[in-house]
Amino acid sequence: MHQPPISQLSSADPELARLVEAEAERQYAKIRLIASENYVSQAVLEATGTVLTNKYSEGYAGRRYYEGQQVIDKVETLAIERAKAVFGVEHANVQPYSGSPANLAAYLAFAKPGDTVMGMALPAGGHLTHGWSVSATGKWFNPVRYGVTKETGRVDLDEVRDLARNHRPKLIFCGGTAIPRTIDFPAFAEIAREVDAVLVADIAHIAGLIAGRAHPSPVGYADVITTTTHKTLRGPRGAMILSSAEHGKALDKAVFPGLQGGPHNHTTAGIAVALGEAAKPEFRNYAQAVVDNAKALAEALRERGFELVSGGTDNHLILIDLTNKGIGGKPAAQALDRAGIELNYNTVPFDPRKPFDPSGVRLGTASITTRGLEATRMPRLAEWIDRVVGAAAEQDEATIDRVAAEVRELLATYPMPGWSAHTP
Repeated sequence: MHQPPISQLSSADPELARLVEAEAERQYAKIRLIASENYVSQAVLEATGTVLTNKYSEGYAGRRYYEGQQVIDKVETLAIERAKAVFGVEHANVQPYSGSPANLAAYLAFAKPGDTVMGMALPAGGHLTHGWSVSATGKWFNPVRYGVTKETGRVDLDEVRDLARNHRPKLIFCGGTAIPRTIDFPAFAEIAREVDAVLVADIAHIAGLIAGRAHPSPVGYADVITTTTHKTLRGPRGAMILSSAEHGKALDKAVFPGLQGGPHNHTTAGIAVALGEAAKPEFRNYAQAVVDNAKALAEALRERGFELVSGGTDNHLILIDLTNKGIGGKPAAQALDRAGIELNYNTVPFDPRKPFDPSGVRLGTASITTRGLEATRMPRLAEWIDRVVGAAAEQDEATIDRVAAEVRELLATYPMPGWSAHTP
């Protein structure tokens, strides 16, 4: 059953309660490899379900537009101070509703419509809000995009420098949504300084690894740092903007009143809890284990003939090109889901297929590491992925069913925060 229990919800709305329980059990029964997902602690779950959701709090601590903020101000200040301590920054804003508004705040603070901005192209691993055409950022600004080289699958920083010199962007984004390699923040900072651009490091995927010292930090290099608070950081679905004190006022003004109204105080509380957890020594062990698992899984997949973009990984994320396996990313992802292994289909650099039927899949190890799986389990996981991908290509549902049973048997020995197989 769900932990903490949802007895009142079950009584008031049994239909919805059944759906919540079903989702919790689904998360328990599957190997969750979606790189942008994780399991939060029960403490984070409890914080996000408190009466803090009742309070409206436009403005910032000490400067609100509604009365009765004596407690809320302390909650938000606690989250801010913990963010500053964990990441070693001078300023933190914990109010953005998600990663996209956090990135939009950087545009609003430092650019005007029509200005040139630069970011990684979406098919190469960038994010929609880094200037891609279907996003408001690609429609309201003049986007210049960099990618990766076909031979290495890595960013060519010489190309980035040439583009920056030729186009003189106001903003340069580094980071993205499908980047399996370490981001060279010092090199990006040097390029941004040369063209007098504001460097924004989007660390949504790797924030927990940075907090746990398993990935280099952009602090001291990027003018602005944006991040979601879930993924590797293991917090609720929210976001933060980190910066030097110099840029704090402009960013705060961009978030409120520029883009949104009152913050979600229950989410702010959950962020504070997650940051408190990230400050503990055991979180460093977790972050390193995430990377160790990813590297072990990548090597095991390579040994089974899978083609990995960039040849492997430095972080939590693996991007696989399935072209040589004779199957597209979408049918492979759907078959793996039926087998109890959850990931997402994804474009790969220079993908000849369409975005909704791409050549690749993306996976990450943050969630399974939270469940307690270790690097010694990764060869077995690679074997299951290999069997299912082969079975999907042959439309062999019997093999997929057998793998699903084996997955359930393994996961029964690994507890999940938020759900228990036993009624207390």
